[in-house]
Amino acid sequence: MSEKKIAIILGRGGSKRIPKKNIIDFAGKPMIAWSIEAAIASQQFDRVCVSTDSEEIAEVARDYGAEVPFLRTEAADDTAPASEATIVALEQAEAFFSERYGIVAQLMGNCPLRHQVDIVDAMDNFARVQPDAQISCFRYGWMNPWWAAELGDDNRPFFKFTDTLTARSQDLPPLFCPSGALWVASVEALKKYKSFYGGRSIFHTMSWMSAMDIDDVEDLEMALACQVLRSSRHDKTHQD
Repeated sequence: MSEKKIAIILGRGGSKRIPKKNIIDFAGKPMIAWSIEAAIASQQFDRVCVSTDSEEIAEVARDYGAEVPFLRTEAADDTAPASEATIVALEQAEAFFSERYGIVAQLMGNCPLRHQVDIVDAMDNFARVQPDAQISCFRYGWMNPWWAAELGDDNRPFFKFTDTLTARSQDLPPLFCPSGALWVASVEALKKYKSFYGGRSIFHTMSWMSAMDIDDVEDLEMALACQVLRSSRHDKTHQD
């Protein structure tokens, strides 16, 4: 089996909640550029490819150093699972470059706060543990899902976990949420199970900030605030 590693950054063009989401300005760069630059800077991959159905996104991706030799012709609508889109792109890359890959990493273009250090850490863990697939996640913090509720028509809450309502938060076991920041799989396993969740799939934790997915305007505002915080911390560290 080839040991070549390919990063596939997904950037569909038809986003609805934030039009042209993958190429809107995010702290001075198109959003997808942050994922491209982090993947390249990590030095973990033989190829960093962007899979998109949009020539406009492809143009931007090339400007920031990604390879975009083809557009995605399948699994490009808003109902196609990310795993399917990655498999399509992987097969396109294998045919176009006449190469075989041992490991594929899927990065979502709407996760701009995932840093190259996060990628190196995740890839090192994947190499050490050797699962079929590894999915990025973060630990829930102040948004405690143990107290989650649905609201009825009269705003009456219907709690999902009634046995934890009286427990102190520090006494409850931690819960984790998957993120689209970085999913890694052996190519053989991904093709066999058609999903990153197939076979022996594990979670790998990163900070909630690095793991943040931007899906709507509120997510975008929070991510921009986090980026400002990160930049100020970086500036302070260099001044010290």
